[in-house]
Amino acid sequence: MKLRKREYGDCNIIGRNVEKLRKQRGIKQKDFIAHLQILGLDVNPTSYSKLEGQARTATDKEVFFIAKALNVTIEELYNQ
Repeated sequence: MKLRKREYGDCNIIGRNVEKLRKQRGIKQKDFIAHLQILGLDVNPTSYSKLEGQARTATDKEVFFIAKALNVTIEELYNQ
């Protein structure tokens, strides 16, 4: 897995946890994005990368689909 090139931002709370959970499952970012798209979330790679890097806010729809794709509760995405 690639290492993060930039420091985390402060635009959302879940980004770091989403990245951690995705990597724990051994899922590449591009494969995770494809899975989200299959589930019905229209997200592009740049936008998703910024979400994980906490460089932009996460919408309620994104939080819902990410939790579903990772098979976790929404609350688990917010755990620090």
